[in-house]
Amino acid sequence: MNNKLTEENLNKLKEELEYRLTVKRAEIAKEKLVAAAHGDRSENAEYKEACANYRENDNRIQYLLTMISTASIIDDKNVDKSILGINSKARIKFIDDEYESIVTLVTTMDLDPDNMLISIESDLGKALCGKKIGHIVEVNAPGEKYTVEVLEILE
Repeated sequence: MNNKLTEENLNKLKEELEYRLTVKRAEIAKEKLVAAAHGDRSENAEYKEACANYRENDNRIQYLLTMISTASIIDDKNVDKSILGINSKARIKFIDDEYESIVTLVTTMDLDPDNMLISIESDLGKALCGKKIGHIVEVNAPGEKYTVEVLEILE
């Protein structure tokens, strides 16, 4: 796993990790203690829920540790604005159906396909990264191939 992240993304992950290791773990430990005081743990729904919360938090901690340790930091400050890269916005045309759209290339953490925030690690994102106005690229998506033209780089 080699996640392409910005410095800001990495800082958000570190903040969440710190919160989960300290505040969240302490809250869950307190929940478990209170629930355990209610008696028989084998039939105690509150205790079972607290244990499930603990496992869920622990799983998220492991995920965050993996994301942080395998991150590849992308410099999103000093970039050539004439080339598509992280945080670039572009007007593109899907050649096959003449449909135009504005997309923004972002990290996986910031992706939001409904708002056309496309991950640079997605098939479309990989195809567009490093391209300039006028480039036509073929996108190899699962189950289909399509062609996209870069019409304009915005902002």
